Amino acid sequence: MAIEDARALARERVTTIGRDILAAFESGELPRALAQLFIHRKVEVPSRHWTWTNRLIAIRKGHVYAAGFRQWQALGRRVKKGEHAFHILAPRVVTAKEDDEEKGVREGDPMRVGYLAIPVFGFLQTEGDSLPGTESEGEFIDSLPLVEVARSWGLSISLYAHEDAPDRLGYFSPGSGIALGVENLSTWAHELLHAADDRLGNRLSKSLDAEVVAEFGGAILLEALGYTRESDRGGAYDYLRRISEKEKRNLVGVCTELLDRTCTCITLILDEAERLAVSAAHEEPSSAPVGIAV
Repeated sequence: MAIEDARALARERVTTIGRDILAAFESGELPRALAQLFIHRKVEVPSRHWTWTNRLIAIRKGHVYAAGFRQWQALGRRVKKGEHAFHILAPRVVTAKEDDEEKGVREGDPMRVGYLAIPVFGFLQTEGDSLPGTESEGEFIDSLPLVEVARSWGLSISLYAHEDAPDRLGYFSPGSGIALGVENLSTWAHELLHAADDRLGNRLSKSLDAEVVAEFGGAILLEALGYTRESDRGGAYDYLRRISEKEKRNLVGVCTELLDRTCTCITLILDEAERLAVSAAHEEPSSAPVGIAV
């Protein structure tokens, strides 16, 4: 069978799975959502001791953990070439030159007179040694399906303690990587779909469209790979229903409108996995290609 014919059949299978999930969404006949397996651990990085304002700045930039250039060096990591810093706020403190009753300071007291913008980098913008408390994460990350695709796109993969960003199960930082706060394949697939959507030039935001592509697409991808239970149709539906209700849009209608965009993202991921498998097969004849049954 020609490569193009095989890809067409794979695309058709992916689309069929998507329509099946859509029918389940519409009927409401869905399994109970899977419980989230939160990651709990203590990771000592400078950002854990920042103010909540500065930690929020980092999280909005897509980084749960962050530090200054030299702070990362002290932890055995280095900032990747070409990465750009973002800035947090640090108080500018001077020494009072004289007593000032109005300000409540005496000569020699430290006195805050404003703020300084301090350049910092997120964990996914760095490379090097494992952080203290994260030494065992490699085995789990290496076991993630299609992790080689994310790595071939130059993305780092890491885990973080969920309590450090309790409102996020995972995140994708464009151009940097993917971080997971739970050990669930559905969250991993969600973030990988975001990465594919970004790679195709689609604008990622907190809009329903981007989340439908990621969550709906993640469920399709996992089922195409044979992870039927892990696709968590019930969890996907609950998640997307909450967003659609907030935006006052019909969930099934939006999923239908975005089916082609979603399947294009999945096809991009599977094509890259196939390319990597073929490349590996040329280097090691016993290697088997990676893909989905058609």
